Parts: sequence; structure tokens; C-alpha cells
Amino acid sequence: MTATTADSFVDTPQIQRKDWQIITLIGAAHACSHFFQLVFPTLFIALNTEFGFNYSQLGLLVAIFFIISGVGQASSGFVVDRIGPAPVLLFGLASFVVAGVLIGAANGYAMLVVAAIIGGLGNSIFHPVDYSILNHRVSPRRLGHAFSTHGFTGNLGWALTPVFMSALIYLANWRVAAIGAGVLVAIVLVFVWLGRGLLAGQNAAFGAAAQANAHPDASASAHSAGTASANPSDSLATKTVGQTLNYLVRQPALWGAFCFFALTAASLSVVQTYSIPMLGDVYGIDAVRAGSALSGYMLASALGMIAGGFMVGHTQRTELTIAGSLVMAGVLLLVLASGWVSAWGAMGAVALGGFCAGVSTPSRDMLIRRITPKGATGTVYGLVYSGMDVGASLAPVGFGVMLDAGLVRGPWVGGAIFFVVAAAAALVIGRSVAARS
Repeated sequence: MTATTADSFVDTPQIQRKDWQIITLIGAAHACSHFFQLVFPTLFIALNTEFGFNYSQLGLLVAIFFIISGVGQASSGFVVDRIGPAPVLLFGLASFVVAGVLIGAANGYAMLVVAAIIGGLGNSIFHPVDYSILNHRVSPRRLGHAFSTHGFTGNLGWALTPVFMSALIYLANWRVAAIGAGVLVAIVLVFVWLGRGLLAGQNAAFGAAAQANAHPDASASAHSAGTASANPSDSLATKTVGQTLNYLVRQPALWGAFCFFALTAASLSVVQTYSIPMLGDVYGIDAVRAGSALSGYMLASALGMIAGGFMVGHTQRTELTIAGSLVMAGVLLLVLASGWVSAWGAMGAVALGGFCAGVSTPSRDMLIRRITPKGATGTVYGLVYSGMDVGASLAPVGFGVMLDAGLVRGPWVGGAIFFVVAAAAALVIGRSVAARS
């Protein structure tokens, strides 16, 4: 039904141009979010040399960043749905600028903690803001490409940080690198501010009809529940925070989505955090080649997101795409854990696993759109995406204990299990949506 309705709208060059302007602005802002997530880790050696902080203290800075981000992400969606996404996006980018300057000017641990808190606050707003804008401002026929581009630019942000920071540290020092990170985000902030008019309101090309069509199941559920609104067409944005929460907390699909994000983030943390030492321990791959394999994973994941964007438009059963691609990614992690392949085969398996995981991303975002009630886009995306912060903060500790215990292949097995369970969760969510429709 969505595809039919989307195709019925007149698609003009002006609409296409505005869509891609919006997608580009949001993509650049999302890249800043991923870019800043790695600013502290890239400065660990410099901060250790400058201040003598041990790695537990430095790791705590990253933990603070993600704890603040997770709590803020779960709550910032309410703000987005009530005051609009554009001013919240400007706040998030400005927070990164302030955090970068504070890191560069730090005279001790306390200033770094403050910078981590401010940076975490900035990071917390991006998923509620980005998906609120994309869902309301981009035409339905380009929404799959919008989601894939969003994920692609995030991966580019991750890839840029080590290169950007290392170059400035080499050319100047770590303080210049930190402030330079803030300046880079400030440039994006200026472009977003200039384009803020594109990011407000709803796309006139499809209007309220597309909104109602995008959420038929959620509207029906609201009607049957009878709690969020007496009239299923009423927007949850007009309700109080308490009324909105009262409705959302009783939606099993939303909690399933939260767990899905926690599981996939935990699997990603295995690859990002421990692939380099595990490739060395299991396959004898040196750190340089292992680092290249990790970069290959991120690049292949980004390409998979682009491919996944084309797949979204060809099926309504997006949960099948999610499940299939994640199961394949899990199987490849088990192949790595087996030790049966050669060193070059292992590096290839890492890249292919990244591609499979990337393919699932646009379909994942479309599935969340299908379970989002009218007027609660920012709230729902904020709540379910906070699961990513939970997985990203807990998994490295658990898998680190596993490695310390001598289970050098255990994290790959654990990551594979999480991918498969996440695939099952996607199927359950999709089935619940289909049953309600």
C-alpha cells in the first residue's frame, strides 16, 4: 500500500532536488555524530602522555559519553516531537563544537569529564532528529535511499576520525586536533543553519496522506488500545509526556526494537573493539593488516547500506531482508571463530560480514517507521535507538572479560549469537505489524 501511494504523487525535479538537499544535510550532520564518537579514543595516547591518565580513566571518559548519550537519546525524542527537529539538531552540533574546544583547552581530568558530558548530550539527539526529518520531509519513493545514505555517512564519519585526528596531531599537537574537530563540526553547523528552512515541517509533496499511510498499523493499535487518543488520527505530539509514555511502554514491538538495537550494537562492538587482537591471536595477522581488515569492514558495511537502500523499495517485508542479512553476518563470524580459513580468507570474511550487516540497515530503519505511531517519530526513534548505547557500553566489558579468561575466539561466537537473536527479533516485530494490519 505504501508503494502504491508513494507512486501516486507527482515527482518533479524541484521535489527531487529538495529531497537530496535534505538527505545531504542530514547525512553530513550524522557523519559528525559518528566522527565525534571516536575523538576521545584517538586521543588516548596523547592524553596518557600529557597527563599520565591510565586507560581505565580514559575508558571512563568514553563510558560517560555513551551513558549520557543513551539517557539523552531516550528522552530527546519527546523534545523533537514538541518543538521540532531543526533547533534540536543545531543544539547537538553546537554541543560538539563546545566539547572539542573544551578538550583542546583541558587542564585536567575534570574538564575532560565536562567535555564528555557535553559531547554525550550532543550525540544523544541525532537519531530522533534525523529520522524525524527524513520521515517527514523526504518523499516516500526516496525514503529507502535516505535511510541508506544516513547509515553510509555515519560510517564515513567513523572512517574520517582517525585520519583527521592523526594528521593534525602529527602536524601540530593533540590540542589543535581536538579544536580542529570542533571547527570541522562548526562548518557543518553553518550549512545546517543556512538550510534550516528545508528541515522544518512536512513535505508538501505527500502531506498528511503519506503520514497516515506510513503508520496504518500504529493508528489501528492506538485505536484498539484506547489510551493515547480517543481518535486514532490524533497525533501523540499533542499529548502529554505521561500519556505518550503510557501508550508506548505497552507496545511490545517497541521493546522488541529496543532489544534488537542493543543486540546488533553488541555484535558491532565485537568487530570494532576486538577484531584486531583476535585476528592476531587466531590467524597471526599483524596489527597493520588487521587494522586494514577493520577498515574494510566499515567500508563494506557502508556499501552494503547503499545496496540495502535499493532493496527496501522492492519489498514490504523488510524484516525478511534484515533477518537474512544478519544471519549471514553471524555465520561469517562463526567462520572466523572456527579458524578454518586462511589469514587472507579471514580478512575477506570480515569485509563480507560488514557488507551483510550493512544491507540490513535501511530495512531496519523502515521497519521502525512501520511501528511508529503518528506524532511520535522522534520519541520512538529516540527510545529504540538508545538500545544501541546500551549494547555499545555493556558488550566491550563482557567480551573483554572473555578475552582475559583466554577465550580468544569467544567474542566472535558471542557476536554471531547476538546477530542471530536480533534476526529473530526482527521477524517477530514484522509478524506483529502484519498481524495488526
